Amino acid sequence: MNSIIRIAVQKSGRLSDDSLSLIKECGIKFYNGTGKLKSTSTNFPIEFLFLRDDDIPGYVSDGVADLGIVGENELVEKDREVSLLKRLGFSKCRLSLAIPKGEDYEDVNYFEGKSLATSYPKILGDYLKSKNIHAEIHEISGSVEIAPSIGLAEGICDIVSSGSTLMMNGLKEVEEIFKSEAVLIANKNLSEEKLAIIDKLLFRINAVQKGKSNKYVLLNAPNESLEKIINLIPGMRSPTILPLAQEGWSSVHSVLSEDQFWENIEELRAAGAEGILVVPIEKMVI
Repeated sequence: MNSIIRIAVQKSGRLSDDSLSLIKECGIKFYNGTGKLKSTSTNFPIEFLFLRDDDIPGYVSDGVADLGIVGENELVEKDREVSLLKRLGFSKCRLSLAIPKGEDYEDVNYFEGKSLATSYPKILGDYLKSKNIHAEIHEISGSVEIAPSIGLAEGICDIVSSGSTLMMNGLKEVEEIFKSEAVLIANKNLSEEKLAIIDKLLFRINAVQKGKSNKYVLLNAPNESLEKIINLIPGMRSPTILPLAQEGWSSVHSVLSEDQFWENIEELRAAGAEGILVVPIEKMVI
C-alpha cells in the first residue's frame, strides 16, 4: 500500500465536480459511479475516498488519506495539522455576514452585543475578536439563512456565492470576512515514496492549470512591425516567426495569458497585425 497514495475528495456538489474534472484532465482514469465511496485509478498509483467535505481535513491529519481537496473555509474551520500544498483556483466563494434587508447598517460595530448563527464558529469568532466585537455565536449545521426569521439570531455568517439564497430569505450581505477556494492538502508525515508520487501528480496539475490560464496566439504581421509586435507578445521564451508566401509578411506564434492578450489587442492591430487567432491550450509543460 505504500506505493499508492490516497486522496480524499468531496463526494458530491460543485467542489466534487471541479475536483474530479481536474484529476481527469491530468490523464488519471478511475470510476466513480453513483454512491461509490472508494475507487482506484487504473493508470496512476492513487486511490480515491469520497467523503463529506468537513471530514476531509481530519482524515488527512489522521493519516487515513494522504491528500485531500477541500474548501479553504473547511480547512481553516477544522484547524487540523496538515500541509497546504496548492491553491487550486476553483470553487471560489466567500464567507460573509448578513442581516435582514430592512435593517440599517454602517459598519461591523452593528454586531456588538447581537447574536449570530453560523456553521463556521471558529472563523467567525476569530474575525469578531480581531474587530473587538462581542457577539453571541449560535453554531448550527445547516439552513443558516432561516435563523433571523425564526428568532434564533439577529444575523448570520455563511458561505456566499451569488447572494441569491440570501435574497430569497430576506437577507443582505454586509461584510465579507473570509475568501475561500479549493486547496490541495497533505498529511505532514508522508514517506519519501509517497512524496515522489505526489510530485508527479503536482506536475500534472500544474501543466493543466498553466494551459487553462494561457492561450496560443497566431497572427500575421508585416515584417517592418515584427519588433514592436514581439515586444507586445514576448511568449514563454520568444515567439516563433515563420515567413509567409506573401513577401514582406510573417506569421507570429506565441503563448501568453488571455488577460494579457486582451490588454494588448488594440496595440497589436495598430501595429499592423492581421488574422489574429487565439487557440486554447490543453496542457502546458514548462
